[in-house]
Amino acid sequence: MKRIVLIAVAVLIVAACGQPSSKNEVSVNPSEYTSKNQDNMQRVRDFLHEAGVYFLATVDGDAPQVRPFGTAEIIEGKLYIQTGHVKNVAKQIAANPKVAICAYKADEGRWLRISATLVEDPRVEVKKAMLDANPGLRSIYDENDGNTAVYFLKDAKATISSFTAKPIEINF
Repeated sequence: MKRIVLIAVAVLIVAACGQPSSKNEVSVNPSEYTSKNQDNMQRVRDFLHEAGVYFLATVDGDAPQVRPFGTAEIIEGKLYIQTGHVKNVAKQIAANPKVAICAYKADEGRWLRISATLVEDPRVEVKKAMLDANPGLRSIYDENDGNTAVYFLKDAKATISSFTAKPIEINF
């Protein structure tokens, strides 16, 4: 039941992200962009790691798509996630980089919701850092394989909520 609630929340969040653009219009040089609030970013990264699995929502045409993810690492002052170029999720991000993320920590009864724009970083050293931090992915990905895709969260707006405490707003 909890997974159904999380998926429903993610679907609602991605619906708020807007309609897809014809192409990824984000123009940021990854090596020049660094979040101004590293403590907030670390707090979000820690929540995602403690939850273990989070759900990433994208838009496919006019329909939301949600799937489980597990990678989240701070590299060079940015929070990154990872997937493969051959996956539909990468194609959806290329068409519309606005995404939503939802994670739930059942033992604490708290959840995290994030809306952000993903920016792909093509640099091999960032792909290597992500894979080194997640060695279980090395059996299917390599920084030089042409398939590994890493994205950082830009203009992220996050909220940590529970049924018993006031929501905590986090931006980075």
